[in-house]
Amino acid sequence: MTGFGKANGTISSKKISVEIRTLNSKSLDLAIKLPSAYRDLEAEKIRKEISAKLDRGKIDVGIYLESQIETKQLKVNRELANMYYDELKSLNKGWGQKEVDYLAVVMRMPEVVSQNAEELKQEEVQFILNLVSEAISQVENFRLTEGAALRSDFVFRLEEIKRGLTAIEPYESSRIQTLRDRIFKSLEELKISDVDHNRFEQELIFYIEKLDISEEKMRLNHHIKYFTETMQVTKSGKKLGFITQEMGREINTIGSKSNHPEMQMIVVNMKDDLEKIKEQVLNTL
Repeated sequence: MTGFGKANGTISSKKISVEIRTLNSKSLDLAIKLPSAYRDLEAEKIRKEISAKLDRGKIDVGIYLESQIETKQLKVNRELANMYYDELKSLNKGWGQKEVDYLAVVMRMPEVVSQNAEELKQEEVQFILNLVSEAISQVENFRLTEGAALRSDFVFRLEEIKRGLTAIEPYESSRIQTLRDRIFKSLEELKISDVDHNRFEQELIFYIEKLDISEEKMRLNHHIKYFTETMQVTKSGKKLGFITQEMGREINTIGSKSNHPEMQMIVVNMKDDLEKIKEQVLNTL
């Protein structure tokens, strides 16, 4: 399920912001991006809190240091710089090259200049963790809003499928008469006049039983009810996916048994509504 949360604040003249973005995923895929100044931050605490509250999804966490007073001190290793200078000047003279800006070259040499960053204090760590918690709460609220919209869509689609079951009822009885008439017409075309009506009725009952969809309708209604009940349970997205698979089996069987153009059109619409439910279930935790 998608979600977004952002929290920011200022501490010790530093403006810090935390952003969390989530996309749906079957498992937890968490990536945390930290500025170099927070390399010592205990990212594991952030990871545990996010995994506990947001459960799963592709989650990107960004912690940004937007502005601060310069707290790094530059330190020049003079002894090493002098050594580089003497060696470079000696080489330059030995090669007969023109004089160059040795200072610019020496300052780019390894370990000549180092930075001493301010030590990360526990107070600042806790401040960042609080911002993370605030951003998580925003993501949860975002998900709740999206979840309410998904629930409304599920209810609408399920009602459409139930309406489809009601709509096919008039055709269930009429197709039996259609079947009877078609068989009689075939017998007439074959010029078979001596018909054993008892045997004919037995054969007709056999075909009627093959076309009967009462059990499929009963099971489909049961699955719809179970889906509706499961929607009320948190973190039930996977179970909802399994239920839609069972619903699909019943609708497919109804379609294969329909043997009637109007019934088949209704079944196609039922399949369309179910596919839309399946698509949205993928965005459900």
